[in-house]
Amino acid sequence: MTIREFREADWPQVWPILRDIARAQDTFAYDPDMSADEAHELWIEPPPGLTVVAVAGDQVLGSAKMGTNRQGPGSHVSTASFIVAADARGQGLGTALCRFAIDWARQRGYASMQFNAVVESNRAAVSVYERLGFRIVGTVPGAFAHPTLGRVGLNIMYKEL
Repeated sequence: MTIREFREADWPQVWPILRDIARAQDTFAYDPDMSADEAHELWIEPPPGLTVVAVAGDQVLGSAKMGTNRQGPGSHVSTASFIVAADARGQGLGTALCRFAIDWARQRGYASMQFNAVVESNRAAVSVYERLGFRIVGTVPGAFAHPTLGRVGLNIMYKEL
């Protein structure tokens, strides 16, 4: 598995992963009916941010986007988001993508990384982030309408770099 910068030719493989995750409505607060164009606008991070893909040969297994969390006085804090294809989960891809994002942010001089909305019932993601040194600094109760669990919290997770 290799992590490399996203190329436009990757989009036909990234889009189904993102589409399926949005439609599941259990990990991201994305519109489940968004179009491929809307998803592209949402997922492909413009410079100075970066979007990458995790590939095995020619197959895209996952993707990450990273950049500045907020502009102006908050621009020293980075953020990132990660998606992994359903059939590639549980193999360490999310961890590898998160490590890549942390290294990317450190190399660019960010002081920290913050995830603004980690669904608290997404235990796999929370576990990966905690293993990599993130901590939950707050939870917004009931802020995410999970399709089977009802309203669950959104964690704000933070790591100093």
